[in-house]
Amino acid sequence: MTVHSVTDVTRYIKGLFEGEAILSDILIRGEVSNFKRYPSGHCYFTLKDAGASMKCVMFNGCARNLRFTPENGMQVIAGGSVSVYERDGVYQLYVNALTPKGAGALALAFEQLREKLCAEGLFDEAHKQPLPRFPRRIGIVTSSAGAVLRDIHKVAKRRWPNVQLILHPVLVQGTEAAGQIAAAVHFFNEKYPVDVLIVGRGGGSAEDLWAFNEEAVVRAIYDSRIPVISAVGHETDTTLADFVSDRRAATPSQAAEFAVPDAAELRQYAGALLARLHAGRTRRMEQYKAHLRALIERPWYRHPKLLLAGAVQRTDRAAERLHRAAKDRRMNARHRLELVLKRLELLNPVQILYRGFSVVEKAGKTVTRAKELAAGDHLNITFADGKISAVVEAKEK
Repeated sequence: MTVHSVTDVTRYIKGLFEGEAILSDILIRGEVSNFKRYPSGHCYFTLKDAGASMKCVMFNGCARNLRFTPENGMQVIAGGSVSVYERDGVYQLYVNALTPKGAGALALAFEQLREKLCAEGLFDEAHKQPLPRFPRRIGIVTSSAGAVLRDIHKVAKRRWPNVQLILHPVLVQGTEAAGQIAAAVHFFNEKYPVDVLIVGRGGGSAEDLWAFNEEAVVRAIYDSRIPVISAVGHETDTTLADFVSDRRAATPSQAAEFAVPDAAELRQYAGALLARLHAGRTRRMEQYKAHLRALIERPWYRHPKLLLAGAVQRTDRAAERLHRAAKDRRMNARHRLELVLKRLELLNPVQILYRGFSVVEKAGKTVTRAKELAAGDHLNITFADGKISAVVEAKEK
């Protein structure tokens, strides 16, 4: 019996796998587990169901075309070929296509990215910018070949003829479209500022509109300092660019209507304001005339002295009250003065002398006690009508 090496047997088994047509192009349904994407871009995971499991690998060349991010527990359909990995001696599925079961890959990718960006706050109303009322320059990011540009130009020029439209042509579908759209938004913000931006394209399938769901485009619109109007597809089409933009238009024509005012409507509005102003002025003049007529018809207009009659009477009454008050105050003051004088008169020492008292002085000092004197002292005695000199002859208690 021939003895074979492990490599020989493994290669033989691998050849059997690769020789089976059914295994070279097969679709397998299962649940994703242990999913991991390496820095190289290669993805490794396991497909399993209730009875078995299978190792899978998806190399970067195929993985970068994934529209969604596979997650553990997700039911998917994997397309590829089954072969043997010689080093480990195990068979595995080399995946070249992966589709979520039950939901399309684009729909799933849309929801995954929407939830991620929504959690970061990119769609919050607090970040929305108001559109300028009277823009002078409008930047347009779209294809130069589509009807979108013609629609925007037609509507904008009809509504606001003096507005300037600046086109930055880009691809609006395909693998390079997202990068060009994001670069155009950055260009207007950094090198050619305008008052408002319109970013959009015409209608199409979900795949055609996918560039406006790319994360690079959404973040470029979010970072824009210029207000952005999204005009992608038709009214029923919805992209992530619609959520992040400052204003969403159902069609490119509506985007132009949002971007510029209608000159005809403004003229009509201004005319209405002028009419209201004229009517208000006429009404106010009539009110002034009526008021003036009422003033002319009053009695004092024919007899101007009546204007002063009331004031004269009030002045006379005030003068009379003032005179009376001054007189009463003067009388009260005189009465108080008389009372004070009477009190002073009572305290006047001369009045005491008139009642029989006298002032005795010794050596210029008033004597109030007998003990202050001695026999032989010379005194001066003051009476009400004059003074005398005396000598003390004797002193008694």
